[in-house]
Amino acid sequence: MKQTKGLEGDKMSIIKFEFNPKVGIDNPALTLTEDTDGEGVGEPRFYLLTKESTETFGFCLHEELGCQGHVIRQIELGGVAQRRGLQDGDRLLQVNGHFVDHMDHLRVVQKIKASGNQVLLAVLDGDSYEAAKALGRDLSQMLPEDIRPRLCHVTRDKSGFGFSVSCPEGTKGTFQLSVLQDGPADRAGVPPGCWLLELNGDSVKSYSHTQLTRKLKQSGNKVTLLVASSAVEEFYRLRGLRVTAALADTSRLPFKVRELHLVKGPAGYGFLLKEDDCSSGGVGQFLWDVDVGLPAEQAGMREGDRVLAVNGESIEGLDHEQTVRRIRAREDQVTLLVIDPAGDEFYHSIGLSPLQFFEDSDPTSGSCTPSLPSRSGSPAPCDVEVAPKGPVSWLMAAANSIEIIQSQRQEEHTKLCQAF
Repeated sequence: MKQTKGLEGDKMSIIKFEFNPKVGIDNPALTLTEDTDGEGVGEPRFYLLTKESTETFGFCLHEELGCQGHVIRQIELGGVAQRRGLQDGDRLLQVNGHFVDHMDHLRVVQKIKASGNQVLLAVLDGDSYEAAKALGRDLSQMLPEDIRPRLCHVTRDKSGFGFSVSCPEGTKGTFQLSVLQDGPADRAGVPPGCWLLELNGDSVKSYSHTQLTRKLKQSGNKVTLLVASSAVEEFYRLRGLRVTAALADTSRLPFKVRELHLVKGPAGYGFLLKEDDCSSGGVGQFLWDVDVGLPAEQAGMREGDRVLAVNGESIEGLDHEQTVRRIRAREDQVTLLVIDPAGDEFYHSIGLSPLQFFEDSDPTSGSCTPSLPSRSGSPAPCDVEVAPKGPVSWLMAAANSIEIIQSQRQEEHTKLCQAF
């Protein structure tokens, strides 16, 4: 058994563990049982959907009067959803590990849009869903407690990163971490005994122990780890699903998207919006000259923050003048989503959008994501364009594509519909 030296942690013996998730994701999700309680209630099914930037996921999500839950409809023949196995009438229970059955339809749409080109869905067939509701079952209890890997950012101190790595002799890609209590890794949220999946945004599946050790030494004073507990790793492996950072729990990362709500004062908001180069190589809209004591500073704005969204709509792809118009759209108030320079650089380094991990605030806390505007005019079918910009375009896409339409099957019923 090999083990890294000088990274903290006692030597450990490990039972041989074969970490061999299937690279492909074409396998249909596994259903554990068809009917576990004799009352017509089946088990949830899990699907990892992956698409190209110019594709859709190939289904619509409906909220229908007289029909409980978030309903999967209009599955595109030959599309991603159909190839994976989603069925018309399935009820959506979970998005990327988050239970959504109790959520407002628009919030669920936002969560799927935020996932970009990959999303993990848990669904229950329509008959089982109705049966479970009739029996008064708690649908959240039918799902695993936590199926998300964890993304952790560790900063070295004088003693090291605070973890050691072990792997079975002669194998590649199977690395288990021993974490020093109260060390840097422990403080960053790395759970003891977890399995290492990615290092600084790169998969370790092909790494030998020597290669991994070299990569760690080349990382300098900071490393970003994607890790999973044995239970989480087994969950994905048994279903032939690949674990990626896009599905991760990022709650322990020091980098957060911040929501700022500003109400204009007599002297204005008190900040300057400037277009400048981004760390990603493109251009962005940045906040400068934040005036002391004015609404912008009072809301928590910091100089150098980059604006990600205005009033619930992403500004990805917009120029300076278009962004200014968005900010001025409401006369006396504006809500911004922003990220500071360190967070911006971090998410760029791992190839993910910061908006992908922005969590809606709890409505009961008194602070929630701005409501998305709906179009005026007569009802019309959903018409959604999938922007090639990727996950950061989700807010604008969601805002522009939610419409109230008439049910084709029951004209007297009204529903919300969103295509993916």
